[in-house]
Amino acid sequence: MAPKKKIASIIKLQIQAGQATPAPPVGPALGAAGVNMMEFVKAYNDATADQRGNIIPVEITVYEDRSFTFITKTPPAAELIKKAAGLQKGSSTPHTDKVGKITQA
Repeated sequence: MAPKKKIASIIKLQIQAGQATPAPPVGPALGAAGVNMMEFVKAYNDATADQRGNIIPVEITVYEDRSFTFITKTPPAAELIKKAAGLQKGSSTPHTDKVGKITQA
């Protein structure tokens, strides 16, 4: 069995699916860890191409040799609710102004 790689850092980001670029917030977070940004961007966009339009949380594990692996998670519930209600953003005054309604059906 091969020896385990030592983890240097774990980076958590929320990025648009299929639309990651080396610009902020991706670039600075990965650059500080020494990860090849273009390699990550290409791999992330390929992995999330079928979920385009959603914000997908990703957990990037960076190893001491600057290699990385990543795990994509499910979209945040708040994003799914806004999408179901057809909203761009939530209420500016929560619990006071209601901006949308969704039903179970």
